[in-house]
Amino acid sequence: MKLQKLLSLTRKAVDEFQLIDSGDKIAVGVSGGKDSLTMLYALHGLMRFYPNPFTLEVITVDLGHPGFQSDKIQALCESLGIPFTLVKTDIGPIIFEERKESNPCSLCAKMRKGALNTAAKELGCNKIAYAHHKDDVVETMLLSLIYEGRFHTFSPKTYLDRMDLTVIRPLLFVDEADVIGFKNKYQLEIEKSPCPIDGYTKRQYAKELLRDITKENPGTKERMFTAICNGNIPGWHPIQGKHS
Repeated sequence: MKLQKLLSLTRKAVDEFQLIDSGDKIAVGVSGGKDSLTMLYALHGLMRFYPNPFTLEVITVDLGHPGFQSDKIQALCESLGIPFTLVKTDIGPIIFEERKESNPCSLCAKMRKGALNTAAKELGCNKIAYAHHKDDVVETMLLSLIYEGRFHTFSPKTYLDRMDLTVIRPLLFVDEADVIGFKNKYQLEIEKSPCPIDGYTKRQYAKELLRDITKENPGTKERMFTAICNGNIPGWHPIQGKHS
């Protein structure tokens, strides 16, 4: 995927769900993976011509896993002229060594988001951008159906009243395959996740399930995404025209 297509899909999501207002200071959570790096390029590109002027702050949360590196992220931020903040935590050791959680993902995500939100507030940000793409939207819906018995997924925009922060998801119209294509085309320097259970989660199960269903029934993911847009899920609404 070329940068031009990435910017077009990002702007479509931003316009469709009114994700960015004039004067926003947006914290970009960057883990070093392909999704968050792609989002950083998208928002940096959008920042240069979007009619509502906004600024960016990159925040990386170090979970405390051995081997984690942030040098490449910092170097990229310097090259783009975006302020970079590293937040060091002991989330990994707490979850895996002290608590020995058997299902650590939920607690880890909660603690990671807490650290990110706190840093964003300290930096004076009013919004936080998460790098969830279209596949994440549909996979979350599948997880909700399978494990919770309800038709639900996260919203394009969520206001966190306790923190007075708004979470935005500007990559909602971007397929994961296009993220991978963007990463390869522009040779993004990815930081490998040091999480000991990376690739062995319920989300990975949903990812493989969606891949298999779509392989047997081409177009399934798009139809599921359309169902989400039309399904009266809070924050979503029907969208005219193609979104990929």
